[in-house]
Amino acid sequence: MIQPASRTKLIELSLIRKMFEVTNPDAINLGIGEPDFDVPQNIKDAMKKSIDENITHYSPNKGYIELREEIVKKFKKDNGINTDPENVIVTVGASEALYISAQAFMEPGDEILLPDPSFLLYKSVINLAGGSIVPVDCKMENEFKLKAEDVLEKITPKTKAIFLNSPSNPTGAVMEKEDIKAIADLSMDHNFLIISDEIYEKIIYDKKHYSPAKYSDNVITINGFSKTYAMTGLRIGYMTANDEHTEELFKVHQNSIACSNSTAQLGAYEALTGPQDDVKKMVGEFQRRRDLIVSRLNGMGYETVNAEGAFYVFPKIEDENFVQKAAEAGVITVPGSAFGENGKNHIRMSYANSYENIEKAMDILEERVVNG
Repeated sequence: MIQPASRTKLIELSLIRKMFEVTNPDAINLGIGEPDFDVPQNIKDAMKKSIDENITHYSPNKGYIELREEIVKKFKKDNGINTDPENVIVTVGASEALYISAQAFMEPGDEILLPDPSFLLYKSVINLAGGSIVPVDCKMENEFKLKAEDVLEKITPKTKAIFLNSPSNPTGAVMEKEDIKAIADLSMDHNFLIISDEIYEKIIYDKKHYSPAKYSDNVITINGFSKTYAMTGLRIGYMTANDEHTEELFKVHQNSIACSNSTAQLGAYEALTGPQDDVKKMVGEFQRRRDLIVSRLNGMGYETVNAEGAFYVFPKIEDENFVQKAAEAGVITVPGSAFGENGKNHIRMSYANSYENIEKAMDILEERVVNG
């Protein structure tokens, strides 16, 4: 066998995807991290039109200028971020944006602060770039929210970057404004980069979202259309940073992806400029499901933080065999250990499934796993 590159040896195949291999075809999936809604009709129509009009060729490397101009308006209106179309890159989902951020700025010897627990892709892109991970605890007693004082304790002269994700996957935690601002101030004082993954920004219930780029120039802000507009399979995201950072990001993007999908870009333009009614309905339904699943889990005796955003809950479940027993009973979940050391004794459950299926899943867990 030809030996693989050493950097790939640190990468583990996704535990989330592994759970999808369950043999029971009738299992209720509370593991999937994508909305169970369809792409809004106006966005579908825009993409169909783009194909009919043969707008299917290469776009500019950074994306169509019309789309980037709308993204600039969105950043200003929603996030208080002043940017420029030349500092916006349209990417193949937020995943590409995360990858090129790591490739452009991380190398061996760099320390990267990583909230624990956090989305498993962050660890992978850091490892592929050769950075060293320094975990920062997101404790259940703090509702899994990253606190600025905990970040400060981990900063050293080798600190190169920190990942922020609010609302959070896997916990649904929404960071407080004072912590966002304080970490932004730290990034300027200690000269490190904030990679802010804001993909769940619009799926938020009881809180307000704040972007660190409003308070610091050392921020790469990443977002996309997968979660807000249920466009997961269309792989369309975007990012912005200051002039110098964008130039380095663009080098990696141009020499790996070239440009994102032209048809998806036309859909993204319609998503930003068209009606937002479907988004509001989706978020309202997610909140209804959140209330159901938290209530049911707490009723079973599983301590569960009332997640304020995204579509995940992260109950404390100390039964090491819970995931396997749940799968055998017909409910797919994801072990919290996939998301970091602090994920142990927790389970991630997604409520991106119908209200009726969540009710049924909770009944199965109560009858066959808890009381079985």
